Amino acid sequence: MTRNPRQLLTLPVLIGALGFACLLTVSALAWFGFSAASPPSDPGLVPAYLTLIPASTSTPLATLTPTPDPLAGTSTLPANIIVIGAYVQITGTGGDGLRLRSAPGLASEQLFLGEDAEVFQVKDGPQEANGYIWWYIVAPYDESRSGWAAANFLSVVPPPQ
Repeated sequence: MTRNPRQLLTLPVLIGALGFACLLTVSALAWFGFSAASPPSDPGLVPAYLTLIPASTSTPLATLTPTPDPLAGTSTLPANIIVIGAYVQITGTGGDGLRLRSAPGLASEQLFLGEDAEVFQVKDGPQEANGYIWWYIVAPYDESRSGWAAANFLSVVPPPQ
């Protein structure tokens, strides 16, 4: 006995197949929903600890006068004066950073932006231009980060250990 395939696709067969598919879908969603890991609990408000470090004032410009060190027998320079070989830190930019330039002066090309609290070593200077005293500084960790900076935004710091 041969049946016509169109006779098998009756309305009750289609409704039954659709109902069975819905039942399988609901069962699968319920199984995934109950077997999934529970989300982590909300820790609520967690306090953040913030330490504010006030910016230093600009470095005073003064003549260098070595003072004898009676213990070492050598002369030392005052700690707050910028000299070649000293380490300086960018300060007083209000978070804007300091433009390091290819030559002393405001008209020279800006090479990069030094961030507040970034430490550099002084390699050359001083030179005066546009009402500022300029020092050539180099990052001790990356010699490609070097340029001329205005002394108004540099503070002498101890050498890194």
